[in-house]
Amino acid sequence: MDQKKKHWETIYQTKDVHTVSWFQQEARESVHLITRFAPDRTAPIIDVGGGASVLVDDLIAAGYTDVTVFDLSETALEISRQRLGDAAARVKWIAGDVRDAPLADRAYDIWHDRAVFHFLTDASDRKAYVAQVQRTVRPGGYVLVATFAEDGPAMCSGLPVVRYSAESLHSEFGPAFRIVTSEHEDHHTPAGREQSFLYCLCRRE
Repeated sequence: MDQKKKHWETIYQTKDVHTVSWFQQEARESVHLITRFAPDRTAPIIDVGGGASVLVDDLIAAGYTDVTVFDLSETALEISRQRLGDAAARVKWIAGDVRDAPLADRAYDIWHDRAVFHFLTDASDRKAYVAQVQRTVRPGGYVLVATFAEDGPAMCSGLPVVRYSAESLHSEFGPAFRIVTSEHEDHHTPAGREQSFLYCLCRRE
């Protein structure tokens, strides 16, 4: 098993998902931006790294009908399937590595990622990620990526991360993407700590 996959499978197999630092009771900032810029409830959305996230619950509750949840960890995906119960059948579930997964060309109007991209500390991994976004997001679609902000933690779940400003994050994606807006969020972890997140929304030109 790949070391990164093993790392995340171990976390989801050994920890209560409600206690991990990135857990949110509701994905408020993500839902706010998605509903603002993609009001069409039939818009195809992919949540990258969304394994055990409640964003899928919130999107279904908001009326979205074409949601894909993608994660490296099969265990994380199963946690969400169990939580959703019968509603899980209305969601597409994909396990894979975002750098090389065979996702369909121009398949998505919204690419959402909260806290995957900042784990890509190697430039070649970031380049592979951006190539996937360019291939799979339709022209005119949106890319919403949330990372630790410049004043956020330098480590997460025992792994180093890259912290970003809106400008430095946008520069990773290049001129094929136009920055539309950015938002700051003070995320309060289940342990009571505060983490500074940056949400950056770009339009695929």
